Amino acid sequence: MSVKLEISFSKSAKLNGGLAILLKTAEADSAAGADTVDPAGVIAKAARIARFSAKSMSGLDIVAPEGAPVERIVVIGLGKAAELTAHDWLKAGGAAASRIKNTDKAAVFIDVPGLETSARAAADFALGMLLRAYSFDTYKTKKSDEEEKPAKSVKVTIVTADPGGAKKAFSDSEAIAGGVNLARDLVNEPPNVLGPVEFAAKAKELEKLGVEVEILTEREMRRLGMGALLGVAQGSVRPPRLAVMQWKGGKGKDRPVAFIGKGVVFDTGGISIKPAAGMEDMKGDMGGAAAVTGLMHVLASRKAAVNAVGIIGLVENMPDGNAQRPGDIVTSMSGQTIEVINTDAEGRLVLCDALWYCNDRFKPQFMINLATLTGAIVVALGNVHAGLFSNDDQLSAQLTAAGLSSNEKLWRMPLGRDYDKLIDSKFADMKNTGGRQAGSITAAHFIKRFVQDTPWAHLDIAGTAMGSPQDEINQSWGSGFGVRLLDELVRAHYES
Repeated sequence: MSVKLEISFSKSAKLNGGLAILLKTAEADSAAGADTVDPAGVIAKAARIARFSAKSMSGLDIVAPEGAPVERIVVIGLGKAAELTAHDWLKAGGAAASRIKNTDKAAVFIDVPGLETSARAAADFALGMLLRAYSFDTYKTKKSDEEEKPAKSVKVTIVTADPGGAKKAFSDSEAIAGGVNLARDLVNEPPNVLGPVEFAAKAKELEKLGVEVEILTEREMRRLGMGALLGVAQGSVRPPRLAVMQWKGGKGKDRPVAFIGKGVVFDTGGISIKPAAGMEDMKGDMGGAAAVTGLMHVLASRKAAVNAVGIIGLVENMPDGNAQRPGDIVTSMSGQTIEVINTDAEGRLVLCDALWYCNDRFKPQFMINLATLTGAIVVALGNVHAGLFSNDDQLSAQLTAAGLSSNEKLWRMPLGRDYDKLIDSKFADMKNTGGRQAGSITAAHFIKRFVQDTPWAHLDIAGTAMGSPQDEINQSWGSGFGVRLLDELVRAHYES
C-alpha cells in the first residue's frame, strides 16, 4: 500500500502513542532519544537478548515497551560512525520508512550521542524515507488482507538539533523525490496507457512549475528532416512526438546545459522482432526520457540557478506492414545517411536526430544523453553501474564524481577509431549496428557521429533504469536512475 509521509522537523516531539524510531552507531552507548523514549531501559535489554550491535541498516523492533510513552520502538543501526557517507543517511531513512506500518504518527530521533548530525544529513535521511515510501499499485483492484485500506498519511516528526536548517535543506530533497518518483511512474506505466502522445502530455505538465515546453509533431519533425527518428515510428499507429523542455533559471546570457532522453515507449524490436520471453519489460525502454523529465521537474521545483534544456524523442517501435525493414536507408536531420541493419537497434536512431536538433538550436555547454540502449552494457557491467561514454575528460570526471556522490554509479567505457570503423556501411554513411561484439561501444560511436565538437556524454542505463536490485531506498521496478545523478552534477558544477 502506498503511504504518504508528512515530514516535519523539530527540536522535540510530543510522545503519546505511535512509533518512535531511534538511530544508533556501533560505538555509541545509547541510541538517539533513548532518554526520552525509553525510561525503563528496555532497549538495552532487548539489544542484549537479540544480539543487536547496530550494524549498518540492521534493526531492533520492540512492541509495547514497558514504561515508554510510545506503542513501539524501532532502533536502526548506522554501523561505524567514521564510515558513514551521505548515501548512508538516505539508506537509513529508507530503512526507517520500511518500518512504518499500522501507525499514523512517528517520531524519529537522529542525533546519535557522539555523532554530529548536520542539517544536510537530516534532509538526506528524510529524502531516503520519501524514496522508500514510493509504490506503484495504480492498477491493483484486489489487495491482500494487509493492503485493504486505502493509501494513508503518516505524520513524521524528525527530531534534530537544527530543525530550521534541516527544513531549508529538505525543500531541495522534496524536489528530488518528486523528480525521481515521476521518473519511476513513467517507467512503471503500462504501454497501452503511456504512448508517445501521452508521454508528451506528461512533459507538458511541467509548465505548472515554470518549465517552457514545446511538443513537435510528426509534421514538424518531417519538415526538419528527422528521417532517422521517423523511420522508427513509422510501423506504429501511434504518432511520434519530440518534447522540448526549457528551464531558464540562470542568467540570460548563459548557454544552457542539455539532457536528451531515448523515449521508446514500447520496443518490440520491429521487423527484427525480439523473443517473446520478457518482452513485456520493453515498456521501460523509455527510461532515459523518464530520467530527463524527472530531472527537469527537480530543477524547476528547486529553482535551480541554471539554464537547462531537456529533449525527449518519443516513439513506439512496432512490426507493422509499414515498418522500416533491415536494408532500408534513412537520412538523418544532419544529412548523414544510415543503413538500417537491425530494426531493434532503434534507440540510437531516435537519439541522433534529437541530439542534432538540440545542438543546432541551443548551442549548449554540453549534451548528455540517457538511454536504455544495449543489452551489451548489462553483460559488461550488470546492474551495478551504468555505462559512461564521452568525448570530454572533464565532463566524464564530473559525471563519475556525481555518480559516486549520489550512488548512481557510472563506469567509463572506451571509444576509439578501431571501434568506430565497425559501423561503416557499404551503401550509406554508416550502419546502425556494428554486430554483436563491443555492441555498447559501437552504439556509442554511432551517437558520437551526431554531436560534432560539443562536449558530450552517453549514459547507457539499460541495466539500472528498470529491474535493478531493490534496496533501502528503492522497491520499484522502475528505479528513476539518473535523476539524482544529474541533479548532483548540475548542483556541483553548473549553477551560477
